[in-house]
Amino acid sequence: MPPIVDAHQHLWDMDAAEYPWLVPAYGPLYRTFRPEELQPQLARAGVERTVLVQAADNHEDTDLMLGIAARFEYVAGIVGWVPLDRPDDTRPALDRLAGQPAIKGIRHLIHTEADPDWLLQRSVIGGLRLLAERGLTFDIPAVLPRHLEHVPTLAREVPDLTIIIDHLAKPPIKDRGWEPWASLLARAAEAPNVCAKISGLNTAADFETWTAVDLKPYVDHAIACFGANRLMFGSDWPVAILAGDYQKVWDETAIVLADLPPGDRAAILGGTANTVYGLGLR
Repeated sequence: MPPIVDAHQHLWDMDAAEYPWLVPAYGPLYRTFRPEELQPQLARAGVERTVLVQAADNHEDTDLMLGIAARFEYVAGIVGWVPLDRPDDTRPALDRLAGQPAIKGIRHLIHTEADPDWLLQRSVIGGLRLLAERGLTFDIPAVLPRHLEHVPTLAREVPDLTIIIDHLAKPPIKDRGWEPWASLLARAAEAPNVCAKISGLNTAADFETWTAVDLKPYVDHAIACFGANRLMFGSDWPVAILAGDYQKVWDETAIVLADLPPGDRAAILGGTANTVYGLGLR
């Protein structure tokens, strides 16, 4: 049985890096979150290891995460950042990270870009090819349907790249919507090099009233599309505290997955992350 892995959590330090998206309007998120704060919450939930994911498109945030991973054993891997859209800078930035075994993948906050087609720039696709050459994955925080539309194109353009859709592309849970999300996710799942995270769903639902009942239809659809071996659990902590806390996310996710065969549950709760990110956990 592989260790239980939270495949998507964040930590940030407002004194160490700039987070342009992080403004006072985000209320409880507008502060520094340190690794010591998460550790007891993982222990209570029985989560053994995590994947720490970038929260800013700058080198300082990635350096912060590297320092945390060196000090806290629960961090099994890092999804960092490099400037994918600047060809002269992408390769040197990757060279700088080449000696850091904790780095397993790269992400860019595409949802903060004014251009919804940012991913399709030739420079970005060239940067993604460099990730594939180095065996790194690429996380996509697909917030708009347009972002999800681009996933099959990227999967064809860079077939050796493992693409990971964060937060199931934020399904319209609060409004109990279905399309175009469901069809776009199914289309993305047709590409064998695409995976997805069951993460961040509580903040796509009603902040005050959400339960497993609200999440289950969307998770069931993702399982039907991807299968358990291409899906992984993530808490999206501390963003998750906008609509509950770590324990509620864990408990309600466990309810959603309760009817699955044990092997499928084990895959989603750790096995897939271990394989996809190459965490080397036993």
